[in-house]
Amino acid sequence: MIADNLFVGDRVRLTAITKEDLPTLARWHNDAGFLRLLDARAAKPQTADELGKWLDDAQRSPNGYLFAIRPPELDDLLGWIELDGILWNQGVAWLGIGIGDRGHWGQGIGGGALRLALNFAFGELNLHRVQLTVFAYNERAIALYEKLGFVREGVYREALHRDGQRYDMVLYGLLRREWAG
Repeated sequence: MIADNLFVGDRVRLTAITKEDLPTLARWHNDAGFLRLLDARAAKPQTADELGKWLDDAQRSPNGYLFAIRPPELDDLLGWIELDGILWNQGVAWLGIGIGDRGHWGQGIGGGALRLALNFAFGELNLHRVQLTVFAYNERAIALYEKLGFVREGVYREALHRDGQRYDMVLYGLLRREWAG
């Protein structure tokens, strides 16, 4: 049976990110704690204009899909999720996700969004593999990825230097046949 809406789950729905979302995104991208979970680059605050360029690039890319994460019945922006760097001839994509406000962390929003995005990746885009990297100190994300079936495939040993310590960056992958959907 064909699903009537690929983008709506019990806890969240996926929509387009719009220019109206840029101030909220900019607020998140001024939170160093958020940035240090998201990116290996040095935490650097970003303006709505800078994030607008990222949004424009993502919307024009033939090799990626960027979605807003919103509650089922509201237009509030909870986060974003992205499939990008898609190698169409190989059926492989990178996955990234960010839940912006700390009050929404640990509430099941990321899991709901990941389930929708993975169903989209494997069912709609016909991808074979989805992969991601996560910092070893992001234990909550690692637990979620493993719960969803991602397999730990490798480690970039001591790839990050934060607050005088070295941390690993871990590579995870999920194949279509492993996805329980």
